[in-house]
Amino acid sequence: MNILRWSSIFFFVLVCTYSKGQSLVGFNSKSMDIQKEMESLIINMPKSEVFKKHLEALTKEPHLAGSAANKRVADYISKTMQEAGLQVERPPYDIYLPLNAGKVSLEIVLPYRKPLNIKENIELEDKFSSDANLNHGWNSFSGNGDVTAEVVYVNYGTKEDFEKLASLGISVKGKIVLARYGGNFRGYKTKYAEANGALGCIIFTDPEDSGYTRGLVYPEGTFYSPSTIQRGSLLTLDYTGDPLTPFEPALPLTGNISVNRLKPEEVKDFHTIPTTPIGYESAQEILKLMKGKPVPEAWQGGLPFTYRLEGGADLKVRLMVDQPKGIVRIEDVIGTLEGTDFPDDWIILGCHYDAWEFGASDPNSGTAMLLTLSEILGDLAKKGLKPKRSIKIAHWDAEEHGILGSTEWVEQYRNELSKNAVAYFNADGACSGLSFGSASSPSLKSLLLDATKSVPYGDLKETIYEKWMAANGNPATPPIGNLGGGSDHLPFYAHIGIPSLNAGMGGPTMYHSGYDDFHWYMKFGDPGLVSGVTITRLMGVMALRLANSIILPLDPAQYGKDLNTHLDNVQKEIRKFSPDYSVTKLKLITDDLTKNGALFLKLRDEALLKSLNTAELSAINSRIKWLERAFIDEKGMDYGAWYKSLYASSDPYSGYASWMLPGFLYLASNKESEKIANWESRYAKSFQQLNEEIKNINALLKKGK
Repeated sequence: MNILRWSSIFFFVLVCTYSKGQSLVGFNSKSMDIQKEMESLIINMPKSEVFKKHLEALTKEPHLAGSAANKRVADYISKTMQEAGLQVERPPYDIYLPLNAGKVSLEIVLPYRKPLNIKENIELEDKFSSDANLNHGWNSFSGNGDVTAEVVYVNYGTKEDFEKLASLGISVKGKIVLARYGGNFRGYKTKYAEANGALGCIIFTDPEDSGYTRGLVYPEGTFYSPSTIQRGSLLTLDYTGDPLTPFEPALPLTGNISVNRLKPEEVKDFHTIPTTPIGYESAQEILKLMKGKPVPEAWQGGLPFTYRLEGGADLKVRLMVDQPKGIVRIEDVIGTLEGTDFPDDWIILGCHYDAWEFGASDPNSGTAMLLTLSEILGDLAKKGLKPKRSIKIAHWDAEEHGILGSTEWVEQYRNELSKNAVAYFNADGACSGLSFGSASSPSLKSLLLDATKSVPYGDLKETIYEKWMAANGNPATPPIGNLGGGSDHLPFYAHIGIPSLNAGMGGPTMYHSGYDDFHWYMKFGDPGLVSGVTITRLMGVMALRLANSIILPLDPAQYGKDLNTHLDNVQKEIRKFSPDYSVTKLKLITDDLTKNGALFLKLRDEALLKSLNTAELSAINSRIKWLERAFIDEKGMDYGAWYKSLYASSDPYSGYASWMLPGFLYLASNKESEKIANWESRYAKSFQQLNEEIKNINALLKKGK
């Protein structure tokens, strides 16, 4: 007992040294002392056993969006945050979704009849793998159908892969395509297959990408076993959110507010062909019977034979999908710790809680971390250490089907968020390994970097920053990525212009499979429970720095630097079809923006030594909050008006990748020379708005005594 007590005291002293002597951005000397006290507490308070308790409770059973099991998870989240002292709301939405996993059947018909496995094998050491409520592998928003046809292998099923097949004289029309996971969002595999005339689509994880060619497979190792199946949504509309209520919240049918809903048949981009995922043991049964020409070298996978492009007339496969769809009630769970001084300024942290099956790594490691943080923030508030600005901790529903719960909330509270939101931190699967990584909007990068330099990595003397940089070879520039698609930051960032970041720790994964359970997590995911404690600290420190700062520590200087990098890429892409194009005019604005951003940093630090009054500080912070909104263009992108940010979007061809300055990149992908002038004008207007707003802030910062 005494050893544990002295160990805790030593660690508390140790973590205090991380911030000793550090100057916190946005604070004056008085507020900095209080902030450092709060940070010392928030670094010392997370306990791995608390994180473990939450994770185990959240992942007791499969909990698909709309299910009774998922409501039990929501009840647990709500109860935990209420007991921590947060105000909890559970906004409901009625969404068009698959009612359940439906029925799937896959079999070889010729040259012999053989049903193929569509569900993970039971592993005796993993009690969760025999759970009676585990579903077979399935893809939500698949088309329904029962088709029997020849087979064509399409590699990753990307746009370029289908173009390659066409160049080789191979048609998928009237065939079932077999695609491996990777290269793009799974929904685009089905989209391109259907567009090229295919009757059905089968998707598998190749052992070269995650299987025995990479190392030992589960349950002996960390890679996909032959029966492991990646589930996932196929939704590829030109907007995000409920398919029947684009741009508007899918409020309950039983509510007082009437919502105009499309009929399902009016949604033009639903897939109509049946699609299902399988493990590579089932894919092997099909691939080994194919007799066509060998695939291009880059298309060869890890199974022990030569892959072929076509199966020929002597190989036929039957695929049947019967997936009922209808209106499903979902609900977000949102806890609020109201700010003492500026309650209408919102720092929002979020992670979805629905899962394909158990969801131990994805998403509920992030959920467990946010619950741990909720309890710590609640304890601090009870000690009288409340945040000055409001902190909201949000648990989103139905993300797995297409980022639905968060999008509906953003659409419902669009005006309030545009006025009040300071930043959004996403924590989807944020504590699922030992390797730190991040992606961020420009203005939050310095906040993230400074926090990683202050927060210890687990129980080590090293900081997150030191471990992160060493793992990447100590690069000159920290490897912060750009935000793309695939998670709940998207509606905040790409639709209404809220500065956003993803940060967490990852590693090997049983992504979207039946094996992503508590047993997997404790054996392979993070058996030492390092990430839960580490990321709780990091998210807490970043949230409190935004919540308590005198002047918001967002960094407008980074906009100009990043914009110049992205403009160089735009020029390179457009010159592929318009050789004389130059971004010189736009760079005149971004160079000035960079200069004014640097001046902002200097003036901000000087202003913190002055006695700016409350009204002046309020005006400064309101304008700082607005900066990211300068990129919002109401016309939106040519590939979808819902995507309104001129700065960032998900790649409309792959779904996951980040597109920086997406209006330019889309016209470049289509070689639309006639649109260059229009888009250049729109970008110039946006950049100039941002630049003028920074200059206005600088003028305000010069005031004071």
